Amino acid sequence: MTWAYVYFMKNEAARVREVAPHHARYWSATGSAERGGPFSDRSGRLIIIDAADEGAAGQMVADDPFQCAALLEQWWLKAWEPTDDPR
Repeated sequence: MTWAYVYFMKNEAARVREVAPHHARYWSATGSAERGGPFSDRSGRLIIIDAADEGAAGQMVADDPFQCAALLEQWWLKAWEPTDDPR
């Protein structure tokens, strides 16, 4: 299954800069770093996750260094059905 992980950061720039390299390495290791991207205002990001079920996707989110450091203001994990329709 495919999952959309959307999050918005807390306004803690120094801590975000400190944790960001760990966050980037973590998602690169999962293979999800290249799918999605930051919002243009850098307030958060969309990451597309491939996982067998919601439990597996939820564990990937729970292990995100930004989650572990309590740096997210809001976040969502939703099942996503991508389409090839270019509309």
